[in-house]
Amino acid sequence: METRPDRITLQFFAEPMDAAVGGRTVAAGSVLEWIDKAGYACAVGWSASYCVTAYVGNVHFTRPIAPGDLVQAHARIVHTGRTSMQVLVVVEAASPRTREFSIATHCILVFVAVDEHGSSTAVPTWSPSTDLERAAQASAEQRIALRRTIREAMHAQHYTDEGTAPRTVFRFLASPTAVNWGGNAHGGTVMRWIDEAAFACAAGWSSEHAVAVYSGGIQFARPVAIGDLVEVEARLIHTGERSMHIAVHVRAGSPRDPSGLSLTTTCMSVFVDRGAAGRAEPVRALPLESVEDRRLDSHALELLELRRQAPEISELVREG
Repeated sequence: METRPDRITLQFFAEPMDAAVGGRTVAAGSVLEWIDKAGYACAVGWSASYCVTAYVGNVHFTRPIAPGDLVQAHARIVHTGRTSMQVLVVVEAASPRTREFSIATHCILVFVAVDEHGSSTAVPTWSPSTDLERAAQASAEQRIALRRTIREAMHAQHYTDEGTAPRTVFRFLASPTAVNWGGNAHGGTVMRWIDEAAFACAAGWSSEHAVAVYSGGIQFARPVAIGDLVEVEARLIHTGERSMHIAVHVRAGSPRDPSGLSLTTTCMSVFVDRGAAGRAEPVRALPLESVEDRRLDSHALELLELRRQAPEISELVREG
């Protein structure tokens, strides 16, 4: 573990319980949990206060991680606002025999520091000390406006029964095993729920070999309380030649009022069907039968174009 207060490294083994269906690779949901834990530890260490996850963007899963691999999750502050922190997390993995690490994924998370009453509180200002860190800070600042545009584009969409695309809905109670220090469900746990529902939707359209290659636009509007009734809805909204774009919405509320659940989290995930040979296979095209189907298909293409505008952080990722 590094000693600088603006960064931290977590090291651990990927366990069998982290595996996806089939057991060959780690599930994207497990990786998202690791990302959140490393980012949270970094944010708390910098702010010296409890923090909540506000946003997770552009998680590209660039290579699979196998159960039994040695994993390192590096997290570092790259930007601070008055009460917020942008944290870059890089996940690397290696065989414990060779210890030759390579990057599996990276992303930027936004955390907000809160006081004992749950109100946002000021954080120390982070100042870069190298040219690379100054470039990372500039990149993070450029992402703020883009993040707002993506959030507005996602919030502008409506998902109704007029859509004919396949969807998967999970419903369950948020259990005490998901609790964080604030008494709510961990952000990483919510992201695992998202991945599980999205996988079920993608597998239903393709096969059980579906795997996530991207998750982004993960916005936390409000926390999920322990004991809440949770509904995770995943809907296929666009298919490319080899990709499936799935919009996920998490709602939660009192089990006494199952029809009055409130939106807590949104996400867009992209899956491919690796097939038995491990290569991305062609997927059947999603028929666009209704006005809503066509609108959401256009929305997915709009998000694709917005993601292409995100500034590069590759140099800092490699420096890791």
